[in-house]
Amino acid sequence: MFFSHRPPTDEFEAAAIPFMPDIYRTAARLLGTGAGADDVVQDVYLQAWKSFGHFEPGTNCRAWLFKILFNTLHHYRRKWLHSRMVKEPDEVLDLAAAAGPPIPEHITDEEVLAALNEVPQDYRAVVLLVDVEEFSYKEAAGIVNVPIGTVMSRLSRGRRLLRERLAGMAQSYGIGRAKEEGKRA
Repeated sequence: MFFSHRPPTDEFEAAAIPFMPDIYRTAARLLGTGAGADDVVQDVYLQAWKSFGHFEPGTNCRAWLFKILFNTLHHYRRKWLHSRMVKEPDEVLDLAAAAGPPIPEHITDEEVLAALNEVPQDYRAVVLLVDVEEFSYKEAAGIVNVPIGTVMSRLSRGRRLLRERLAGMAQSYGIGRAKEEGKRA
């Protein structure tokens, strides 16, 4: 008797495709660019498709995809690190995004994202997973493959670093303490 093994296309699409915007958003935030995120997301979904037979139905597909994302990013970082080290310093500086003009009444989403980009990668990853993507500490620990205590530590430090960057930015616009002091006078 001959059995053909058909890929579970419908099951894969139903389980994995709804999370593509989440995967893309996180990849773009961690890479700092949407162009690289396209390639990473494509690789994540290709790897997920290839290994979907090992996925256990009823478990958290979103967490499984994020685990693949972080493994893929780790692979890409090693590859990109070498290519960045080869570039001339001026080329690297030219690729850096210029800061947008300040808006005195409020901090924009772009400025919050720029501040988040200044947070070191390990802390930023955990902040994104827990605060943006709303994974539990346990799920985040599984995704980045570190103990829960490390997730908690990185989250605390990442939040503090982000808060410091946003506070400095807000004060430079006259938002926050400086503005409140003016109201008291």
